[in-house]
Amino acid sequence: MLTIKLQKVGKKHTATFRVVATQKTAGPRRKYLELLGNIDRKTKKVSLNKDRILYWIGKGAQPSDSIHNLLISQGIISGAKKPVHKASKKPLI
Repeated sequence: MLTIKLQKVGKKHTATFRVVATQKTAGPRRKYLELLGNIDRKTKKVSLNKDRILYWIGKGAQPSDSIHNLLISQGIISGAKKPVHKASKKPLI
C-alpha cells in the first residue's frame, strides 16, 4: 500500500522534513518513490508540489494523519482534520 508521509532529515534540534510517497511498510530512512515537498520547522517554510500530491492520491496513496492535516491547512485537499495526538496511558483520577 502506498502512503504519503514525513521523512525526518537534518541534525538534532534543527529537524526538517521531506514529504515523500513511499510504501507503508518502509522504514523511516528507506528509499522513497518520489519527493513531494519539504517542511522547515525552524523557519516555518512549507513547500509542497500540489500536482504530484494529487497525482499520488489519485493513484490510491493514503496520506498519514499529519500529512492529511497539513494538506487541509495548505488548501490542497478539503475535509475535516484528523486528531493526531496520542491518548494518555495514565488513568484519570
